[in-house]
Amino acid sequence: MHLLTNFYRWFTWLSGDVVLGAMAGMLFFGKLLRVEIGWEVYGLLGMAVWCIYTADHLLDSRKIAEGSPLDRHLVHRIYGKTLRYMLGGIGMLGLIWAISLFGWQFELLIGAGLAVGILGLMLLIRKLGRNLVWTKELSTAVFYVIGISWYSWFQIEAVDFRWEPIAITLIYMLLAYLNLLMLSCLDAAKDKLAGFESLATVLSPVKLILIIRKLALALILLAFFGFVLFFSFYRLYSCLLLIMALVHYLSFFNPKLSIEAVRMRMEAAFMIPALLLFL
Repeated sequence: MHLLTNFYRWFTWLSGDVVLGAMAGMLFFGKLLRVEIGWEVYGLLGMAVWCIYTADHLLDSRKIAEGSPLDRHLVHRIYGKTLRYMLGGIGMLGLIWAISLFGWQFELLIGAGLAVGILGLMLLIRKLGRNLVWTKELSTAVFYVIGISWYSWFQIEAVDFRWEPIAITLIYMLLAYLNLLMLSCLDAAKDKLAGFESLATVLSPVKLILIIRKLALALILLAFFGFVLFFSFYRLYSCLLLIMALVHYLSFFNPKLSIEAVRMRMEAAFMIPALLLFL
């Protein structure tokens, strides 16, 4: 068990959980909008997500002292050179693969535009710091959900353009925002020590936890009402969102769990849509 836990810890430090969560999210929207997505598109998404998150962690790792406890950022500092080579190689391979798959078509331009927009936002937030701290988690959540859902929305048939998928997409964005707020709260002390800017560094813990609790309960209610009110086809997706929201709430507000255990459970929650492979 200790070996398995240690493996999963390194897997999350290297953003493997985020990659799988993003791919599960793409599956979620593909099934929701009844769009067939080839394995190549999942592969490109996984490569893009890994590159974006690795670039972000490499930028953050420059502020981490070598004597700090071993965690995600210190790993990126210690193995920075290797990870930069991997980042360049995977990024170039992904670009070549995307061009060969899509050609110079609109899909390629949208994907490239999103990647550039996300990287630009990361740099802008670092540049302006506290002035943009209120938008950091929200904008990241919005870009994340757009990134995993745009291909399905782009391919959707007119008959499937209904209000329920739009509502489900917005709930998914709120869930991603809740996840980032919770992670910001968990990392507040470490972020302040390293000089990182986040909502947790400008709000008091009591106020931030109150916001998190209200948002989590609102999400649980929204997903529940969706399960009751949506057309029957869409109830499954509302149910999955309800389970994901409950995992977040029950993990974050469980005083018996360590910070690491809470983080792992919340990140694993975004892999729940992978169950759609068997349904």
